Amino acid sequence: MLYVSPLSKLEDVARSDQFGGLISLTSPSTEFARPDDLQAVPHLSLRFHDIPEPREGYVAPAPEHVSEILSFAQSIHKTRPILIHCWAGISRSTAAAFIIACSRSGAGCEAELANALRTAAPSATPNPLLVKYADALLERDGRMIDAIARIGRGADAFEGTPFRFPFILPPS
Repeated sequence: MLYVSPLSKLEDVARSDQFGGLISLTSPSTEFARPDDLQAVPHLSLRFHDIPEPREGYVAPAPEHVSEILSFAQSIHKTRPILIHCWAGISRSTAAAFIIACSRSGAGCEAELANALRTAAPSATPNPLLVKYADALLERDGRMIDAIARIGRGADAFEGTPFRFPFILPPS
């Protein structure tokens, strides 16, 4: 199971389960303290801006970020949930959740997972650059990109509402 949260709700969500890992996806200048409930769990902290394409003066998401997310998620026992957060819980963290879910569910599930993401998080607008790099890395031939494009931009929101997202979809 994956949990996604904005930074402002991280402490509350941290108390809701026994997490196997924490992924923090923040801008280079964002300061935050890891909640006490998560001090003992493995932590991946990546710092880049939430931008859809490289831009002068900004740190763009990179293929290496996707590789690190996937490697970290793989290192966490599959029965333990992972908590993923970014500033708003709308773009970077939802992209990471989608990427991890796609990697754990296998090829051919991209559209179904994108639809499940939209249902779980109406404001989810996964970062397209992260999804693009993951699509290439996971050899999905554009299916991840297309699936996220089909669900479109999420509902307008200052920040997302915390939500749970499965690693693997239940059988239909």
